Amino acid sequence: MCYYIGFGMGSAAMAASLYFLIYHNTTWNPYAVWIAAFSITTFVMYGLDKLLSKTMTVRTPEFVLHALAILGGFPGGWSGMFLFSHKTNIQKHPWFWIVLALSAIGHGLLTYYWFFMGR
Repeated sequence: MCYYIGFGMGSAAMAASLYFLIYHNTTWNPYAVWIAAFSITTFVMYGLDKLLSKTMTVRTPEFVLHALAILGGFPGGWSGMFLFSHKTNIQKHPWFWIVLALSAIGHGLLTYYWFFMGR
């Protein structure tokens, strides 16, 4: 259970650092910076999980990967899934597909509401 906290805190620290770095070096909208930071973090965590799966050590908890996708890392999740050929078997890992699809739809609706409907 302790490794959940380690992976979760490490992911949060990476996403926060990336957010700060991107936000202060671009003129992007804060929501776009948020999506970029969490996408990069999710992509890295998918790659790390794939690496750890080959070495048979402690793996990245699925909860952490799902949480990152829901928080905005779904583009990085889709990219990591297909680039690393990781968690692509829908029979074995249906929740990854469901969470990524629902996250993409949810953030798409949120983007539409904020940018096109006026906030």
